[in-house]
Amino acid sequence: MPREPQIVLTAAPAAHDADVLARVVRMLADVLRIKPEKIDPEHTFRTCEVDSLLAVEYVATVNAYYGTAIKPAALLDHPTPQRFARYVARETAPAPARAMPAQPATVPMPSVAASAVPAPASRASVPAPPVLDILREEIARLLCCDPWDVDTDEPFSALGVDTGLAGEFVSVINLVYKLREHSGVLYDHPSLRALAAHIAAQLPAPGPDPAAVAPPRAAGPMPLEELLDAVRDGRVTVDQALTLLPRQD
Repeated sequence: MPREPQIVLTAAPAAHDADVLARVVRMLADVLRIKPEKIDPEHTFRTCEVDSLLAVEYVATVNAYYGTAIKPAALLDHPTPQRFARYVARETAPAPARAMPAQPATVPMPSVAASAVPAPASRASVPAPPVLDILREEIARLLCCDPWDVDTDEPFSALGVDTGLAGEFVSVINLVYKLREHSGVLYDHPSLRALAAHIAAQLPAPGPDPAAVAPPRAAGPMPLEELLDAVRDGRVTVDQALTLLPRQD
């Protein structure tokens, strides 16, 4: 009896995994603005000083390159670049290539039309971080702690936010989102999650072209020109502006 033609798997998953690891490490280095060789793939993202804002930017960069829809929370489930790369490799693994059985000489192989080859997905723009992530990053800066340690459902009083910190926190919110909130907003919305929902409800709906909308300014010390504009507009007082000036070490 004639032997059945064998189908040989020719995929190289190891090569794909290695390529993904190299790329996600390079992307992480770009986000951290360091050289890729400075990153140990077995160190945790927290060790690499990846905070919540950088996590959003990093995962968005990976999604833009691979066309995936990975959530920033995946970094908690896969807490090192090496483990995250394995996860990305599984999400982007190509279908196994199969060797075609030999065809009779009289039967020509069909040609694949160029139009049938899908065009590579265009790289999406990096989205602005969600309001909750911005607020958690800023409150962590004020409390001198890691954003990953801040419970977004914990009351502000339990987090250690006193009257002075509350005024500085709300001043930054007004500067970032161009609002006119008062410190009392923390009593009406007593947790980061509740406050983020309140702020998000006041922001304009995204337009038809999100890539054209500038993301909110990252939290942190404000340039002097922006502080002066905020004082002139009445969004912050002079005393509040003084607390937001870059600190001298």
